[in-house]
Amino acid sequence: MDEAGILDRIMIFGLTRLEASIYICLFKNGELTGYEVAKQTGISRSNVYGGLSGLVDKGAAYLIEGISSKYVAVPIEEFCNNKIRNMKKEKEFLLRNMPVMSEAVEGYITIEGAKNIRNKILTMLENAKQRIYLSAPESFIRSIRAELEEIVERKIKLVLVTDKGIGIDNAIQYLTDKKENQIRLIIDSLYVLTGDIEGEKSDTCLYSGQKNFVNVFKEALRNEIKLIELTGGEKKDE
Repeated sequence: MDEAGILDRIMIFGLTRLEASIYICLFKNGELTGYEVAKQTGISRSNVYGGLSGLVDKGAAYLIEGISSKYVAVPIEEFCNNKIRNMKKEKEFLLRNMPVMSEAVEGYITIEGAKNIRNKILTMLENAKQRIYLSAPESFIRSIRAELEEIVERKIKLVLVTDKGIGIDNAIQYLTDKKENQIRLIIDSLYVLTGDIEGEKSDTCLYSGQKNFVNVFKEALRNEIKLIELTGGEKKDE
C-alpha cells in the first residue's frame, strides 16, 4: 500500500496528517531529533516540533531526554491497541450517561459517502434477528463476506441476489445478469437500504423503516427472485 493510504488509516486513530507524516518518519528511522525529522520530511522545523509535541500528547511517540532531545515512535500495534482500549472506555461512559434518545420518526434518511453507507450496512447486518435479503454486485458482497458468514453462523436466513457465485455455506443464492452498482438490503422485513455503491464520496443510499416503503421493496425483490427461478438461476450454497 502506498504511503498516502497508510497516512489515511493512521489518521483514523486521531492524528492530523502532519502528525501522521512525522510518525511514519520516526517509525522508519528510529530515534530522531526535531531537526533530523525536518530534514527527512521537508517539513519546517516549527511545524515539526508542534507535530512531535502532538504525537507525544496523543501517545504515538516517546520523548527521549538527553543532550539533544530525541523522539521515537510508539510501535503501531501498541499505539492502535491503546487507542481502541481508551475508545471502548469512553463508549461505555457515553452509553451509561447519555440522555434518553427520543423515538425515531418513521421516515426516509439519506446516507451519503461510501464509508458511511458501508458502516450503516454493517450495523444493519449486526442488528438482524431473523432474515436478510441482499441484492448487490458480487464485488460488494465479497467485500463483506466475513460479516455475512458470521450472520449464517448466527442461524439467520441469508438470501443473496448477485451476478457471480460466492461460496457462503448455508446461504441461499440467486444468480442473475450483471448487476449495476446498486444495492437493495432488507432486514427482518422491517428496514430497507437502497442506492448506489460505487465506492465514492458521491454514493447515496436511502434508508427507511417506513412500512409501505419496505413492503414495496419486498415485493420487487420477490418478483426478481421469481423471475430468476423461472430462468434457472437459483443456487443454494452447500
